[in-house]
Amino acid sequence: MKARLLLFFLLLVAFANLSFAQVDDTKGAVITWEVTSFEFGDIYKGDKVQHTFKFTNTGSSPLIITNVEVTCGCTIPKGWPRDPIMPGSRGELQVQFDSSGKFGRQNKVVTVVSNSRYGNSQITFSANVLEKKN
Repeated sequence: MKARLLLFFLLLVAFANLSFAQVDDTKGAVITWEVTSFEFGDIYKGDKVQHTFKFTNTGSSPLIITNVEVTCGCTIPKGWPRDPIMPGSRGELQVQFDSSGKFGRQNKVVTVVSNSRYGNSQITFSANVLEKKN
């Protein structure tokens, strides 16, 4: 019984030390966005609007964006860098939204798949689509 309690105590101490371990933020690529969301405001059905999201690789390794995923065909990512972004360098991702067939409040998510040490990142945009005036 004492051996089990001792083993339990040792495991508890080991896991507690793991949870307080320091993360070394100086290793790996890190994508840092200037802003992670954008509001287009009121637009009219059929309008095509776009916004450029800017980022910096604040890590210590080259950042490689392997894919940009969207939630519907109304959102088109363009212009994202295909080459590695070196530490300290900047990049851009342009997102276009086609409001054809949409009405009301629209909230869209764009997922950037990369080798960032923190995993994939998401940027968002929203718009309020109004009926076109005649």
